[in-house]
Parts: sequence; C-alpha cells; structure tokens
Amino acid sequence: MQETKRIEQIVNAFNREYGPVQKERLTHVSTLLENGLNGQVTKVGEPVVDHIFSICYICVSEIGLGYTSVLAVLLYEAVNYGYISLDEIQKNYTSEKKAIVEGLLKISDFKPSQAANQAENFRSLLLNLATDIRVILIKLAERLKTMRSIKNASPDLQLKVAHEAFYLYAPLAHRLGLYKVKSEMEDLALRYTDPDTYFYIARNLNQTALARNTFIAEFIAPIEKRLREEGYRFEVKGRPKSIHSIYSKMQKSTVGFDEVYDKFAIRIILESAPEREKSDCWKVYSIITENYLPNTKRLRDWISVPKSNGYESLHTTVVVPGGQWVEVQIRTVRMDEIAEKGFAAHWKYKENKDKGGGLDEWLLQVREVLETPETNASDFIDDFKLSLYSKEIFVFTPKGDLKKFPQHATVLDFAYEVHSDVGKHCVGARLNGKNVSIKHELTNGDKVEILTSNNQKPKMDWLNFVVTSKAKSKIKQSLNEALLKDAEIGKDLIKRRFKNWKINYNDTNINTLLKHFKLKNALDFYAQVANEKIDISDVKELLKIPEEKPLHKEGLLEALPEIPVKHNDKEDAGDDFLVIDEKLANIGYKLAKCCTPGNGDERYLVLYPLARALKFTVIIARMPHN
Repeated sequence: MQETKRIEQIVNAFNREYGPVQKERLTHVSTLLENGLNGQVTKVGEPVVDHIFSICYICVSEIGLGYTSVLAVLLYEAVNYGYISLDEIQKNYTSEKKAIVEGLLKISDFKPSQAANQAENFRSLLLNLATDIRVILIKLAERLKTMRSIKNASPDLQLKVAHEAFYLYAPLAHRLGLYKVKSEMEDLALRYTDPDTYFYIARNLNQTALARNTFIAEFIAPIEKRLREEGYRFEVKGRPKSIHSIYSKMQKSTVGFDEVYDKFAIRIILESAPEREKSDCWKVYSIITENYLPNTKRLRDWISVPKSNGYESLHTTVVVPGGQWVEVQIRTVRMDEIAEKGFAAHWKYKENKDKGGGLDEWLLQVREVLETPETNASDFIDDFKLSLYSKEIFVFTPKGDLKKFPQHATVLDFAYEVHSDVGKHCVGARLNGKNVSIKHELTNGDKVEILTSNNQKPKMDWLNFVVTSKAKSKIKQSLNEALLKDAEIGKDLIKRRFKNWKINYNDTNINTLLKHFKLKNALDFYAQVANEKIDISDVKELLKIPEEKPLHKEGLLEALPEIPVKHNDKEDAGDDFLVIDEKLANIGYKLAKCCTPGNGDERYLVLYPLARALKFTVIIARMPHN
C-alpha cells in the first residue's frame, strides 16, 4: 500500500529505532488520511496526502524531529478533516500529542490584507511556541513545503506566501538556529517578490561554479595536507552563499555581482570528542593562519560563547595571493548538526544538560512581552524581527552573572531586564566604577550596577533609545497607564465645566475641540487638559460660552459668603484673617486680573473656589464697579 511505503520512508529517516507499536499507530492514522483524502488536491494542484507526508518527511530529515512530532502532524490533519476528534486523541494517545495538535489548531491562516490580523495570528503562533517548541518547528516545515510547491500557483498566492515567509517565518527559523531553512525561505521569497534579481544572481552563480570549485580546491589543498599530518578526521565543504545573502551584500554596498568579494564560504567539519572540541577548532585555526594572512577584525568566536540560539562555530576571513578574501568556518560534527537543525538537534545530544540553552530564556521573554495586554501586536512584530537578527553583546551583573543583549542595548535595557520596577525608576548606572546615564550603550565585558530613584518615572523619549522588546513593551505599558490616569482627571474636569457653562457634553463638541487642537483622540485631549497643556479658557472661547457676570456686580457678591482675609482697620484684626505673602506658598490660589490684589494688600478680600480642588481666586471684595 502507498501509505505503508510513505511511513517506511519516514521511519527510515528517524535518527533512532522505533518499535512495532509506534509504526502501527503511524500506519493507522495515515490510512485514515489516505482513504479520506484520496483525489483531493491543494490550491497548487498537489495531492493533499502527498503534501501532508512531505511535511512529515521535512520534520524528520531536515529539522530533526521524531516520532511524536510526525504522529502529531498526522493526527492534526485527521482532526482538521474530521476523521478523528480531540477526545479520541485524549483517550487513545498521550496528552503530549494532544497538546501539540491543539497548538497547531490554534494557528489560523494569515490574512495578508489585514496587517493587524496577521500580527495577532503571529502573536498566537508565538504563544504556542512558548508552550511546546515542536508546534513552531512543524509550522516551519509546513511553510517550507508550501514555498517549494508554489511555482505554478497564481501570482497573488505566490506573493502572499513569499511575504509571510520572508517577514515572519525566515526570521523565526534564524532565531531557532535553522539556518538552512532560513536561507531557503529567503531565496524562494526573493524569487517571487523580485524574480529578475533572483535569476540574475542564480545565473551568475551557475556560470562561475567551475572557476569557484577550482579556486576552493587550490585554496584548501595545503590545509588538508596539514590536517592529515596532524591525524584529524574531517570533511571540507565549499558552498556559495545564499542568493538572498549575495543580494543583501549588493544592496548594502551598492555594488554589482562581480564586486561582492565573499560569495562563498569554506567549512571545515571535524570529528572530535566533546572534551576536545574547542582545542581542536583552535588548532585548525592556527593551521589555516599559518598558510594565509587573517583579518583579525573578522574573527568570530562562537565556540567560547555560543549564540543564544545554540550556534557554535569559529569564523575567520583570510586573504590569498592576488588579494581575494575567503571566509572559513571551523566546527565539529555536533556543532554542524546544531547549525543546520538548530535547537531540534539538541534532543539528539541528551548528555548536554542545558538542552534548551538560550532558547528557554528567549521563549520566556517572548511570552512575557506577548502576555502584556497593552502590547500592540504590529509594534511587537517590528521589535521581534529586529531582535531576531541583531548581533549580541555580553555584560555582567554586580554579582558576576553573564547577560546577553542585542547590540546597541543601553543601561535602561539592562534595568528593564532586571525587573520592570527597576527599569521604571532607573536614573543611570555605575558602569565599570563610573556613573553613566540611562542612554549609555553597553559594550562587551561591561559590569553594570543600576542606580534608581523613587522620583523617576518612564518618559516618552525613552522609546527613542531602548532596543529590547521587553523594555519597549514595559515603557509603553507605563505610559499608557499614566495617560489613562490623566485622561480620567481631565475628563471629569471637562464634564464639570460643561455643566457650569450649561452646554451639552457630547461627541459633537468634543470632536470640535479635537479638530481645533489637532489631536487624534479624546484620550489625548483629556490628558492635556489635566496637565494644563490646554488652557480651559481656550476651550470656553472656542465653544463661544457667554461670559459669566463679574463677581463685583450688584447683587452677586451678596449671594456669596465672604471670607474676610484682612480688614483695613488694623485694630479690628483678629485671628480669622489671611495675609497674602510668602506664607501662602503651600495654598493653591491665583490673583484675579480684574483688581490685581498683591502681597500685603490690606483691603477686604474674598477667596472664590476654582473648579479644581484646593485652589482659589483672590479678589478685592469692596472693589468699585467698572
């Protein structure tokens, strides 16, 4: 049977043996799909069953997943097409498999015409990632298969899939260490978004293949000779850089194909025992630099301190006679598998206690940011993509703990990484014994001690220099909370004033004010009123409210209770008076413009309450009529 052959092919690709029970379960679900989906095709005309089994094979052979993930893919499709229920999975399989199936079901198809929906769906995808990473690895396999299958699809579908792959899935594959998947997705995305450029570079790579292979053979010959003399077992690979990588170099340097100097890289892969990996790699580095002059500025040591996605390798760039630069990557078999398959490869090396490595830390940060209610999904996507590709720096806490940050991270980023409360009260740091500002950029090896003040609070301009998603999210959250609090005060003030002015508090009047003050929403308007950035008298003037009668007009003053402040007869003065002098510093008041009372004024005065609590207008009670 066809489904049996497919299962055999997948089982043979597993990196370890599975028993008859596992094979029987795979066969059972695949038979359900084969019988139910026979004759059905995808949007690009491929049989649905072929598409499903291709995803399973990619999961195993290219990403490094195993039996549980493959069975979860088949069960997910069976549930999706109605051949099996989640309750049946709960009853007949493990809760682990059910959780993966539920995670896959929660990820809906993207709607590229609606950017907000797309971002929200990606948020959902990442939340599932933080529950079980296999959900996203399976999703990456599905997207890679789709990218490979759209050659004959409609142009609209090609662009839709290409944009999703380039902006969402390729960066995610990069962050998870799946460089091969990431590169292929970027190349295929370029093929459908800019076919002229894609085929121009591909054609030039093909035309220069013979010369390139000859050059690599001549370059590596003396190195291979020395490695054999030292007794190393190794493999040498010489491969061109990805089409998209070359395209990026052309764009960045504004040059043509022939002027890109590092269009290929040479990889030396050693068979080395775990305890000898680092020393062997550095020994090979010394052999290379004995034969060719290195560019020390281009040395990259990801063996001593691996990237947060698990990548380990030693990179150097050397120059050959004639002036051509060549990049050489040195790694072991274990490192190479992790470089190709990312964190999925860690599962094969179970002796590594820290199997999750930086991934667990990163997933925790992603989940924390995503679950902040005020986080705008579209903003998060932008920050997320920047954090995926950014280079890293390493700094130390006062206790000597090592922390990783993206390049250009500041003292404030560090503070928010410690705790959101530390971030919001940060006023600077003691960096290597010297005081620096919150804007100061961190560099490798810095020792950072955060300085705080209870009087400090987040400000809008902080968003201009922080770089981590966590810091940006927490700052926006604090600013939103402050805005809402001010807006509530301002709204209450406006309502009371409108009532005093005897006009309707309605959308028409508020929209008139928004238009005049050039504000986008009522929230900003109310907040500016509360902060006195908008003068309430301007609001009154704009709405053309009739002037209130002056307090000194006949009949009005008698209706107000007088508060004697000071009599002009000094002998009558008692304890119930108030002199306008420096002692009023802690009392909220303002002097009326109509009679301009001043310090030490000995005329009768009246304190007239303003709209805002604990503030008064001071006028002269016996002021003559105008």
